[in-house]
Amino acid sequence: MRALAALSRFVGNTFAYWVLFFAILAYYQPGLFVGLKTLIVPLLGLVMFGMGLTLKLDDFAALSRHPWRVGLGVVAHFVIMPGMAWLLCQVFHLDPQIAVGVILVGCCPSGTSSNVMTWLAKGDLALSVAIAAVTTLLAPLLTPALIWLLASAWLPVSFMDMFWSILQLVMLPIVLGVVAQRLLGAKVKFAVDVLPLVSVVSIVMIVCAVVALSQAKIRESGLIIMLVVMLHNSFGYLLGYFTARLCKLPLAQRKSLALEVGMQNSGLGAALAAAHFSPLAAVPSALFSVWHNISGALLSTWFRRMEDPDAAEQGLDEKPAAH
Repeated sequence: MRALAALSRFVGNTFAYWVLFFAILAYYQPGLFVGLKTLIVPLLGLVMFGMGLTLKLDDFAALSRHPWRVGLGVVAHFVIMPGMAWLLCQVFHLDPQIAVGVILVGCCPSGTSSNVMTWLAKGDLALSVAIAAVTTLLAPLLTPALIWLLASAWLPVSFMDMFWSILQLVMLPIVLGVVAQRLLGAKVKFAVDVLPLVSVVSIVMIVCAVVALSQAKIRESGLIIMLVVMLHNSFGYLLGYFTARLCKLPLAQRKSLALEVGMQNSGLGAALAAAHFSPLAAVPSALFSVWHNISGALLSTWFRRMEDPDAAEQGLDEKPAAH
């Protein structure tokens, strides 16, 4: 059991490398992975169930202590990332399917690994967990509403279809995970210990399916999509950080906002795109999944070296958490 938990931690800490390796393998050997298409939705549900197992009422304590900081992070996330996605689609005149995919990933809640990156960066972990949890809980309403508002110019978007999809993909598994954690208590500890392994395997399989199904289109326009993804992610970090700085938040909270704004739940984006649009629309989410884990690790390493003169003034206590 200890060996499996240790393997899980190792795989979780090297997430970006696994995603990158298997994405390249799926590109060159698509036939090995196209059969995973039917597993995209169940795999994402498994990841969200695992997230529910880790959620506790204490994760929302930051809401009562500093609600405006959490609110700032949530608003920044759902304004900056969708807005930047729409702007980049306009600037690069993207194919409609790709444009919808870029906007879709921009409208998703915070990424499942943002809390880990915040912890590595010595950011405010309690604030990070609260922002990630609230953006995820608001996703059934805000994600389809924003996609409908911003992407309808390219392709028809059904708000209700996406609303029900996100309820099934996100809310139901999370609620089941929370209920299981409340009912079983310490009995789920081992499951929580191996969650990084389960999450990495699930997201790697989702990325492989998307890359394999869209290999021809990636070969044709993959570089431009990758450029847009990198710019989108980078502007998210930058604008998230300077939003926090403009509001005079201490350095630890600036780190948290930067990572929470810039990192997206790209697994949800890929599942929604594949279910409601096309495999091509899921490509931006797949590439985002590869890139934001690499960029997040690099940024958190740089953030970790930054001195925090306001550490003594922070009102939020750090505590370990993982999604």
